[in-house]
Amino acid sequence: MTKKLNTHEAATFLNLSAGTLEVWRCTGRGPKYAKLGKRVVYDVADLESYVSARKVLTVDTMHERQ
Repeated sequence: MTKKLNTHEAATFLNLSAGTLEVWRCTGRGPKYAKLGKRVVYDVADLESYVSARKVLTVDTMHERQ
């Protein structure tokens, strides 16, 4: 089992505000999360995956994939 973070910890991990994560949850956006009773938790692996999926290739980094 990987480490779980609460909303404030996940926001710090992503360099976002906790409010941004809360809005994203309400609108069906953002990283995966789990509800444990009233608690919301984020899996660190899911946060890392969320960030990785949003990497943007630039002209300068395209050669790295070859």
